[in-house]
Amino acid sequence: MVRKVALVTGAAAGIGAASALRLARDGIAVGVLDLDVDRCSGTVDSIAEAGGEAIALGADITDRDQVRGAVAQLHDRFGPIAITVNNAGIPGFKPFLEIDDALWDHMMRVNLTGAFIVTQAVLPGMIAAQWGRVINISSMAAQAGAKDMAHYAASKAGMIGMTRALAHEFGPAGITFNVVPPRFITGTIMSDNSFAAGKQPMAREAEVQAGPIRREGRPEDIAGAVAWLASEEAGFVTGQVIGVNGGRYI
Repeated sequence: MVRKVALVTGAAAGIGAASALRLARDGIAVGVLDLDVDRCSGTVDSIAEAGGEAIALGADITDRDQVRGAVAQLHDRFGPIAITVNNAGIPGFKPFLEIDDALWDHMMRVNLTGAFIVTQAVLPGMIAAQWGRVINISSMAAQAGAKDMAHYAASKAGMIGMTRALAHEFGPAGITFNVVPPRFITGTIMSDNSFAAGKQPMAREAEVQAGPIRREGRPEDIAGAVAWLASEEAGFVTGQVIGVNGGRYI
């Protein structure tokens, strides 16, 4: 069996790191990409310690030349990229009337345009292989909304729309596109900061008790869905929004 190669963005910590580790456990060679290449070393070391293969890649996903360079580096090391997880992004809290053009544009540039740039960079290789998996990490805020997060919710909703459009466009080439919108995932910068700043509508324990599954989500929960969507078994699944949220939709 030919080893597959995956690119995971925002993989230095949190959901990205968990997804990279999970894919490596399935025998996939992983490009661990983050804005600061040095921050990737922990994820790469963990993969190596578990017997997997990975390479640290530094790139700003909003810079097309940097993304192309990282993709080329991964290809040269392990071969064509078959799987891409667009996880890199930034959170943000700001009352709607206080959001200026610069803040709005920055949020869109990182969370939506970044995924657009990365996806354009990897698609030619997938088309050539007539096989590919693109998994975009959105947010429940895109579906349910969130106070003081209009710019963030809009950027993540854009990922869902883009994913569904690309599922139609590239399905004939054997490439699937799906979205995982996490909710209440502990151990991520956004979740921890939002609770610390009092931005959540309920206290942490109240959030736990309000859901059918009464615990916080973990990065590994998202990574499990990513691994399945990246697998051969999910080849007939495309254009879908796979909720990993403990049963909570508001």
